Amino acid sequence: MPPDPPRTLFDLADAAALRVPTSCRRNGRCRECIVEVRSGDQHLGACTEAESFLEPPFRLACQAQLIDGGDVDFDIVRRRLRITMPSRTSLRRRPDPPVHEINGVIHCGNEPIEPMHGGMYGLAVDVGTTTIVLELVNLVSGRSAAIAAVENPQRFGGSDVMNRISYDGLHPGELRQAARRAINSELRDIYAQTGISRREVYEIVVVGNATMRDLFFGLDVTSIGERPYKSISELELLDGRRTSTELSCRAWEVGLKVHPKARVWSPPLIASHVGSDVAADLVATGFGSSGEIEMLVDVGTNTEVVITDGRRTVAASCPAGPAFEGGGIAFGMQASAGAIESIQLREGRFEWRTIEDEPPTGLCGSGLIDLVAELRRSGRMSAKGVFPDRAQSIEVVSGRGITFSRADASALAQAKAANTVGQWILLRVLGVDPSNVRRLYLAGGFASYVNIENAIAVGFLAPVDPARVIKVGNGALRGARELLLSASARAGLDSLIRTIEHIELETTQDFFELFVDGCQFKPLPAAIVAHHGRVAV
Repeated sequence: MPPDPPRTLFDLADAAALRVPTSCRRNGRCRECIVEVRSGDQHLGACTEAESFLEPPFRLACQAQLIDGGDVDFDIVRRRLRITMPSRTSLRRRPDPPVHEINGVIHCGNEPIEPMHGGMYGLAVDVGTTTIVLELVNLVSGRSAAIAAVENPQRFGGSDVMNRISYDGLHPGELRQAARRAINSELRDIYAQTGISRREVYEIVVVGNATMRDLFFGLDVTSIGERPYKSISELELLDGRRTSTELSCRAWEVGLKVHPKARVWSPPLIASHVGSDVAADLVATGFGSSGEIEMLVDVGTNTEVVITDGRRTVAASCPAGPAFEGGGIAFGMQASAGAIESIQLREGRFEWRTIEDEPPTGLCGSGLIDLVAELRRSGRMSAKGVFPDRAQSIEVVSGRGITFSRADASALAQAKAANTVGQWILLRVLGVDPSNVRRLYLAGGFASYVNIENAIAVGFLAPVDPARVIKVGNGALRGARELLLSASARAGLDSLIRTIEHIELETTQDFFELFVDGCQFKPLPAAIVAHHGRVAV
């Protein structure tokens, strides 16, 4: 009998009933089965030619062969995640989609596409640094047909946008294809579940920060990673070579499994790293329409802040990093089954709740904020992240080895400081005290699950009255959905963006002092107090 073929990580995943994405029958061509090897890489054979675009600790599950019987611990890069917005949301305006039917013929704007033969659908896509969320929408009724969320497989190129810009320079096209393959994979599942044909999908609205958006469309992102940190579309706008930073192409040009003549459109960027995802947030919330003082904080790997005093609107991007989305934290993880999403300290013991009530495997963003707040409140951690008796870690879940270390606290402190400084500098630019903010819209992957009081207590959010904080969940996807269904919303957004001033935080005179102070787990000051160009705290 011939010897059994070598076992691969894919075989181990099969044995453990783990779903690993693939569409090439495991021959290494589709490059979808990327896994991150956490330990035991010495038990694997050398990388194959198909894996040449990957760097340790990433491998293709179908190519990574076991050379002995040792244990290998690995994570699937493209995991299903909790969906953080309802599948049905009300629109802020009457639907007037650019794609419509005239005398039995489907048109995109004034251009006829084909006779109507079935349904008429559109796709809203939020390409985030850590997650990709998409929603299939009926363009006639405005109702949601399906929604899905998946981990962005581009993680093999780095956890933040700057690393991905560098990676794209070394391996052009790999990140672009990874995102498109993930979207197509989800679309295949959606079509199978709903019975909807790909030829019934006539328009796609894609939003994301400048880097994620431009990578998806296949643009050179080099200019975003170096001064003046602007998309090539923004540079062309400033040079007079285009009238807007919005992007548009046909679906066949980006290889998406929809009608080949479907249009793929992305709204304009606000400025630099403040991208079209934040522009979509503004649409979803109706930001600025009341004439009152409002804030928008979209929390992610890059946190964006927008504030208006009713007359002037300013925006900034805060390079927070992935810590509050689980990156760089020993037991940090994204919002998937088994993640601790809330935690309290009662009678000296931690009590926690996990997503889907699964056994705890780590802490997601909302759980991390709760943990830090409880440690501060109980005196088990100082404002500078130091534990009593100079301990290096604290046990969180006994019996399962889940701990929180000083290194974890340091990573969270720096991520929090980026959020803190961004909010504080913009408030100061407008001369607005947090107590006068009428509405603070909190958007982002875990925003719907954050304990607002705890977030304020550790300085993650400005001390706005908690009753005035509005959780909007994935505002970027909600906004993309409205833009998909409303031509008038697109026109209004374009006008609004032209009024927003972009503030470069790092050029602020006392940025470094504010950042150092922001690394402490303590509330922001309740009022703006200027002192020789600095904030007295």
